[in-house]
Amino acid sequence: QVQLVESGGGLVQAGGSLRLSCAASVRTFSNYRLGWFRQAPGKEREFVAAISWNGDSTYYADSVKGRFTISRDNGKNTAYLQMNSLKPEDTAVYYCAVSQTSILSTVPKYWNNWGQGTQVTVSS
Repeated sequence: QVQLVESGGGLVQAGGSLRLSCAASVRTFSNYRLGWFRQAPGKEREFVAAISWNGDSTYYADSVKGRFTISRDNGKNTAYLQMNSLKPEDTAVYYCAVSQTSILSTVPKYWNNWGQGTQVTVSS
């Protein structure tokens, strides 16, 4: 069973940066693809970014491409989401999750073991 804990959220002004962390309690973290999602009030949970088991491949939603960077350190069982040039529309609760499907999906129902989330608020 994989347990995930997100941290690093907070309040930041537009144009600022935050780095989110996702710590995994699992024997072999490298067995899993890792994804970040977010959910704003009144909206559905949406895909943000994902990274392959070894970190060689990354995928981003168009809305964050060029501003966010996903990475992972399998030795520390931790993944990260570096968020730069933040915009008010990035305000949401950010979640990490894992997947072992053969093909990457951006649909939340194909991801598992969701963390509790961390709030990111970007003021204008």
